[in-house]
Amino acid sequence: MEFIKIKTRIVNPPRDEIWDILDTLALQDGDIVFITSKVLAIHQGRCIKAKDSDKHKLIEQNSTYHLPYIHPKGFEFCLTITDNILIPNAGIDESNSNGHYILWPKKADELCAEIRVFLCKKFGTKNVAVIATDSYTTPLRYGVTGITIGFSGIEPLNDVRGQPDIFGREMRVTQVNIIDPLSSMAVLLMGEGSEQTPIVILRGYKQAKFNSDATMEDFKIPPEIDIYKPLLDVFVNK
Repeated sequence: MEFIKIKTRIVNPPRDEIWDILDTLALQDGDIVFITSKVLAIHQGRCIKAKDSDKHKLIEQNSTYHLPYIHPKGFEFCLTITDNILIPNAGIDESNSNGHYILWPKKADELCAEIRVFLCKKFGTKNVAVIATDSYTTPLRYGVTGITIGFSGIEPLNDVRGQPDIFGREMRVTQVNIIDPLSSMAVLLMGEGSEQTPIVILRGYKQAKFNSDATMEDFKIPPEIDIYKPLLDVFVNK
C-alpha cells in the first residue's frame, strides 16, 4: 500500500471552499482520502476571530462535557468530551489560523459523505472513503498522533469476536480499530507546521471494507459502558 501526500494552496480562514482542491486529486477506485479537520472547518466557515471572542465560552459551547485545568507550567487547557471524543479544548485550534479560532467541522460524517459523493462522481469511482482527521494527545505520552473525527464509505472496525486465537481460545471482546491507526499515519505525513499538506491518499490497502452506510455512530462507545468509565465519570459527574 502507498500513502500519497497532497500539497495544496493555502486554505484561508475564515471561509475558503476546497472543491477546487478536491477536483485535482486524480483518485482511483479503492482509495481512502484523509482530510485534516482544519481545512474542512475552514471550508464550512467554522472560524471565529480570536480578538472578538472568549475562547473559554467557545469551548463550553462546543463540548458535551468540559473540565478546566491549569498545567503546572502555567498553560491553561480545558479537557473536554466533544462528539464522544476526549480532546483538549473541544478541538478548537489557533495554529495556521491567521488570527482565528478554528472549530471542529459541523456534522463531520455528513460532510465526509458529501465529499465522497462528489469524488466518486468526479472520478467515476465506487469504492472510495473519506476520513476527517485531527491531531490528538494520548494520556501519559508526550507528542501528538492522529485520530478520526468523522468518515464516510468504510467499515471502521474488524470484528474478530468468536474467532480463535493461535491456541484455540475464543476471542470474546476484541474488535480491531481500522481507521484510527491509518488516520494517525496520515496525520504524521500531513505535519503540524507549514507543510501545506492537508490531504493524504491511501492507495492499495486491501483490508479496507467499503460501506457507504457506516458512520461514527458504529464506532462510538457511550461513556457509561466504556472501560474507562471511572475516569470519564470525572467529567460526567462533576
